Amino acid sequence: MQIILLERIEKLGQMGDLVNVKTGYARNFLIPQGKALRATKANTERFEAERAQREANNLELRNDAETEAGKMKDLAVSMVRAASEMGQLFGSVTSRDIADAVTEAGFTIDRNQVIMDRSIKTLGLTEARVRLHPEVVVTIIVNIARSLAEAETQLKTGIAVTGEITDDAPEAVEAETAEVEAAEAGKVDGDDSAG
Repeated sequence: MQIILLERIEKLGQMGDLVNVKTGYARNFLIPQGKALRATKANTERFEAERAQREANNLELRNDAETEAGKMKDLAVSMVRAASEMGQLFGSVTSRDIADAVTEAGFTIDRNQVIMDRSIKTLGLTEARVRLHPEVVVTIIVNIARSLAEAETQLKTGIAVTGEITDDAPEAVEAETAEVEAAEAGKVDGDDSAG
């Protein structure tokens, strides 16, 4: 089905473009959402008559979205979730959860604005994209931890706080153990020499 786009749609085209899409996509999503019109002669004339006004409105909305994106830059939202010792969540974090957390941080967004490539099922820092306008997308950091203290630690270190030992942790444990053993050996030697 050939349609006229009324706004920019990612991976499809810009405002005013004539594009061919599958009939179901046009009928069930684009047309009901007000994102496109059927490419008939009457609709083409109507769009051309309204084009300047639509572009002016789009520019104004995009400027507002860019201002909001500037405020949201480097935003990190923390969420406390139950998880196993290995860092697997009991459940997952959804776009609704992220939208609620961003709203609590002082920015009003809807869950439909959160772009998630995959579900979040582990503790740690994850990037999520928020579409403020069809042409403005901002990346935020979603910090998922078992407690607020762990969330703060994760933000400072950039590493998920889990019960599992990572590759660099055994070396730190071995170094710490060697220091403790050396200190104990010094105490033992010191005790023997004193007695």
